[in-house]
Amino acid sequence: MTDAPADGPIDPDVDLHVPAQRFELRRAPWSTLAAVSAGGVLGALARYGLTSAFPYGPGEFPWAVFGINASGCLAIGALMVLITEIRRAHRLVRPFLGVGVLGGFTTFSTYVVDIQRAVEDGAAALALGYLAGTLAAALLAVFAGVRLTRLLARPRHGHRP
Repeated sequence: MTDAPADGPIDPDVDLHVPAQRFELRRAPWSTLAAVSAGGVLGALARYGLTSAFPYGPGEFPWAVFGINASGCLAIGALMVLITEIRRAHRLVRPFLGVGVLGGFTTFSTYVVDIQRAVEDGAAALALGYLAGTLAAALLAVFAGVRLTRLLARPRHGHRP
């Protein structure tokens, strides 16, 4: 394992050579932690509501968790384009929405537990399908979120106000 050079950036969003960013780094953790925490509560509550509304039993495909992870990845792709390419957002938007809400909403830990339970219940084919299907859906969803957001945000040529 190689370590990053001591003078290299730890966080590409922060340049410690800029005095204002050094100050921001000192005060940011509490507001950032609060934003992530508040967003995480909202995202986790939304996930809990959906998994409660659409329960699944042993040997059944966990459609709720699959849908949560795919839709959350779609939203993450769209959000990152919106706040990095379309419009500069407040510094707490990404921690609140990206890490907090969408991080709390998506649940790849439950995905892994569901795979393990399916294998233990003798549904290895279901587990393998769920493993590959969720991975493919998540990657495609992020890609689709990015591409669709860029497409929808592109200026319309030939359009007259």
